[in-house]
Amino acid sequence: MRKNIHYSKLTSAGHRQKGFTLVELTVVLAVIGLIIGAMAIGKDVQRNAEFTKIKNKFVDQWEQSYNQYYMRNGVVVGDSQTQPRLMVNGTSYVAGGGLPTSGGNMSGVTPPPRVCDKADGVGMTANGTAGTALRLEMTRTGIRMPPGRAEGFEDRYVYLDSNGNPQEIQVCFQWNVPGSADGSGNVMIISGLTPDLARMLDQMVDGKPDAQEGRFRLQGIANGTANAPGVQWNRTNDDSIAGGATADNLRRDESQVATVVAIYKMNQ
Repeated sequence: MRKNIHYSKLTSAGHRQKGFTLVELTVVLAVIGLIIGAMAIGKDVQRNAEFTKIKNKFVDQWEQSYNQYYMRNGVVVGDSQTQPRLMVNGTSYVAGGGLPTSGGNMSGVTPPPRVCDKADGVGMTANGTAGTALRLEMTRTGIRMPPGRAEGFEDRYVYLDSNGNPQEIQVCFQWNVPGSADGSGNVMIISGLTPDLARMLDQMVDGKPDAQEGRFRLQGIANGTANAPGVQWNRTNDDSIAGGATADNLRRDESQVATVVAIYKMNQ
């Protein structure tokens, strides 16, 4: 009798150890799917939050610093208070200090140097000769700059692209002559933007991600025909930074994502 009871217990335990039922496996797989989906959504939310931080804490703060400089000095960054030459309220920089001829469009004048700090960012097109140090202009006027990367590198900001690789943003200021492809007047140049970051900033500034129109646009893209379709940003996160100016569609998780240079129109 004892042997039979012992055999019955072993048989019952063996049945319990056969594995999960179909319902149990379905529940486990559903839970795993929810966890993976939550991780993917969380990654996107984190990246979007970082992009919003770049807009609010870096780009917007540099625009405010630029406006404060104009309010205190009466001229834009890099201009002379006693002999102003940069574009303000419709006037223009003219090489040699002379005035443009009657009826001239002032498009042939030599633009002043770009106002940067240290070297220009990757992808920026040449503009004039050696520029004025941006940090020097700000500090001697007592303008508070965004913290940026560190002391002396306030014009830089580092973030991670969609592949987890570091990217560096840099801001500079310059004056574009009338007829420039990316708009005339005083602009902030922002280099080191991944395509998804550029599109999101464009959406925040102009309400639509159009690389051709609005205050925020791709460098070197001329205005289009009125009421015609715009232009998409010319790179994607499938392009690597090693591909240069052309799309390579490498689609490698380890590749550093390609970057673009944007123009942000200033109000002064």
